[in-house]
Amino acid sequence: MSDAPSAGTVGYSRKDEAYFEQRQLQRVAGPWRLWAMGVAAVISGAFSGWNFGLGVGGFGGLTVATLLITVMYLLLCLSLAEMGTALPHTGGAYSFARTSMGPWGGFVTGLAENMEYIFTPAVIAFFAGSYLKAVFAGTPLGALPDPIWWAVLYVAFIALNVLGAHLSFRFALVITFIAIAVLVLFFGAALPHVDFAKYLFDIAPQPGGTAAFPFGATGIVMALPFAVWFYLGIEELPLASEEMHDPRRDLPRGIISGILTLIVITMFVLVLNPGIAPGAAKIATSGEPLLDGFRTLFGDASARLLGLAATAGLIASFHGIMFAYGRQIFSLSRAGYFPTFLSLTHPRYKTPWVALVGGGVVGYGVMLALWFFSADATVYIGTKLLCMAVFGAMISYVLQMASFVILRLRHPGIERPFRSPTGILGAVAAGLIALVTLVTLFVVDPANYRSAAVGAAAWFVVGLVYFAVHSRHRLVLSPEEEFALRASGAAAARKGEAGAGEGTAAA
Repeated sequence: MSDAPSAGTVGYSRKDEAYFEQRQLQRVAGPWRLWAMGVAAVISGAFSGWNFGLGVGGFGGLTVATLLITVMYLLLCLSLAEMGTALPHTGGAYSFARTSMGPWGGFVTGLAENMEYIFTPAVIAFFAGSYLKAVFAGTPLGALPDPIWWAVLYVAFIALNVLGAHLSFRFALVITFIAIAVLVLFFGAALPHVDFAKYLFDIAPQPGGTAAFPFGATGIVMALPFAVWFYLGIEELPLASEEMHDPRRDLPRGIISGILTLIVITMFVLVLNPGIAPGAAKIATSGEPLLDGFRTLFGDASARLLGLAATAGLIASFHGIMFAYGRQIFSLSRAGYFPTFLSLTHPRYKTPWVALVGGGVVGYGVMLALWFFSADATVYIGTKLLCMAVFGAMISYVLQMASFVILRLRHPGIERPFRSPTGILGAVAAGLIALVTLVTLFVVDPANYRSAAVGAAAWFVVGLVYFAVHSRHRLVLSPEEEFALRASGAAAARKGEAGAGEGTAAA
């Protein structure tokens, strides 16, 4: 290992070939597999989580919030497609921010995304456990404590992700089709039973509210974090850049087709699930809203079988987000921001097995802590973890959209195989919606959600202290760092040439 020069407030080392040989990924994904992984990561949002927005916004409030969040994610995906093809590295959000805002900006963005991807599988495991306990109610399996279900899910899907990217993408494709088939079955069966007047607007209006907007205009803002759950996770696809056959071609196709698929699914779920019995008021507090809908349509016995099939959506997202946190931790570790042993890949399967295990241990550990120390674990865990995941995601989105703007303005010479048609204006709009949603977390149900946001802020403090005291002096010239340093040098050279030109003209 030879030392490399320091850059600003950070120090680098240049690793030998053996370091990177122990940290290799395989290129196995094309646009079709990317579409499946992107949809898989998100589709659990159609099965659980979104429905809590009915309780704070009513159907009208959640609908408007969902339309706003849909616009945000569409603009976000277009911006990410541009940045991901220009900077095709596994670092994703961290890589974009590192090139545009330096090491500190890269680390803060990466830390926010890390929080999102660690806590999102925990939320999904919570809802999957709720579904499975309901399916097996009255049997010994239904009597198992929730932490047992969570542990089984973590162990099984860490193993699946470790066994190779080929297997991970193939499983994502199959399970995504199963989840979509379950949803299509529900949509077709629900349509003849929809009674909008009776069920969509059965939440009692508060003073000043209406049947459609029982909490008034405030309900729109309050419902924003829950509308996010319809789409959260689609932004993970740039993390697979080093596993794509051709990221410049495959990433835009995969992420844009993915978000369009999710928009269609979202609109059907939003209307049809609360549009039949038991109605929006009861769906608003359900841990398994789609299963409640199946009970209405097919009776309890048949609903159990369909409920088991419905867990496919939750399992798909659990698998997809686990894939994401493995690659995200891998990239930050390979560059030295996190301990470098976390980026070791399996010698046979070329998967980031240490990152996968480490992220799972942290996520499951937080779930256990909430389980043992909360008075009402049933809803408390799901809503608390959901809030923390959204907290991290919104900070990451704001910083990524800032990265887009900076890259357009300061680094116009970077090759961009795909250019977002909405440009800087689209990125700014997406960032503003994300910022409003972030602020909302501090006012929605203060007794619960504000404490979750404070807990998430503590996550940042610990990470920033670690970076400031230790890792910023031990960064590694990984592909993301090499690219960022070259881009910074090119920008400085252009600035110097411009200054020299101005000086000559003045003379």
